[in-house]
Amino acid sequence: MRIFSGIQPTGRKHLGNYIGAIVQYVEGQHRAAEHGDVGIFCVVDLHAMTVAYDPAEMRARVYDTAAILLAAGLDPERCIFFRQSDVPEHTELAWHLGAITSHGDLNRMHQFKEKSARQRDLVSADLFFYPVLMAADVLAYRAHEVPVGDDQRQHVELMRDLAQRFNARFGDELVVPELLVPATGARIMDLQAPDSKMSTTGGTAEGTVYVLDDAKTVEKKFKRAVTDSDDPPRIVRDPAKPGVTNLIDILAAASGRTHADVEAEMASARGYGDLKLATAAAVNALLDPVRERYAQLRPDEDALEAVLGAGAQKARAIASETLVDVRRVMGVGPRP
Repeated sequence: MRIFSGIQPTGRKHLGNYIGAIVQYVEGQHRAAEHGDVGIFCVVDLHAMTVAYDPAEMRARVYDTAAILLAAGLDPERCIFFRQSDVPEHTELAWHLGAITSHGDLNRMHQFKEKSARQRDLVSADLFFYPVLMAADVLAYRAHEVPVGDDQRQHVELMRDLAQRFNARFGDELVVPELLVPATGARIMDLQAPDSKMSTTGGTAEGTVYVLDDAKTVEKKFKRAVTDSDDPPRIVRDPAKPGVTNLIDILAAASGRTHADVEAEMASARGYGDLKLATAAAVNALLDPVRERYAQLRPDEDALEAVLGAGAQKARAIASETLVDVRRVMGVGPRP
């Protein structure tokens, strides 16, 4: 059982990134190893080029993201961890997959519509083609599972369609992967606008909890989290109570419990303040070791480069085999 997922180096990583993706990466590397396979994870810097960016900032954020993932528990001895642009097989396979991808497939992508609407100067062709490159990222490794946040569901569905389409036309060369979304914490919402997803670009400053926020800042943000005016307070998951539901979701995910467990524990709470403090404490307990380890890892960029470079060599060894088979069945490249 092979697992693949990638994470963008854009912006600072927030709690939604951590719970929705990074925690799954760490769990996935162990689960894949238990099944005699490998977890493959990369910092997808090519995807980050689809919107306007600063080159120096891009490089720094790759190191930031790599250090956070390593601090969270990714182990280069147990998984393959690399930078996307170091493995050119990704872009080659994306071009091959483009031959079986329709304009209509890409025009239906929700993220393209949302991101292109925010672009003032240029809506790049890369942004439109983003889902095909994402499909190539996974299909190059014949991965079985793709642990991502719920917001990537549509992209993984397209990825599956392309794998099936390729296999139907050229033969069964690609694995059709399964989407893996966490049971709790799949979609962490903004603390100040709980109807919107927590985000570094579209979210509120006070409603976005960053992985590297210090403990006092985290507690302050949760104390100010939006709930509701119910009197007496009701600490239950309910679509009509998005702020309270979000806090319950975060507390459950951060503490490794179910929603029902959290609701039962909070049944005797004096009010929403108790829920906010409990959630802040659980989040700090989750992030404290990561922040400490990050502070040790981030300054040594040479060491980070060495980790990413070694991972890229391992990744290319797998992806190049897939590309040999893809070229052969598609009739491109040198004669086998």
